[in-house]
Amino acid sequence: MTDFDPVAEVEALKAQTKTIRKRSYTQRKSRLDKFHTELIAMHKHGATIAELTRWLRKKKAIKVAESTVNRWLKNHG
Repeated sequence: MTDFDPVAEVEALKAQTKTIRKRSYTQRKSRLDKFHTELIAMHKHGATIAELTRWLRKKKAIKVAESTVNRWLKNHG
């Protein structure tokens, strides 16, 4: 007979899956970090997410989704 432990095998596979799926966003810098001061100032003065996105596209030639700008502001603003 073999010493096969299905519970231990499943636990090992789940631990491996968890490390494979884990994304690390803290290592990368956002393209929006360059414009931190401007984005925060405009947002405090009443600019909406859509307006900030348009500003980035038009003035800074950065194509970015509104959800990205919103998430960035939540983390940095």
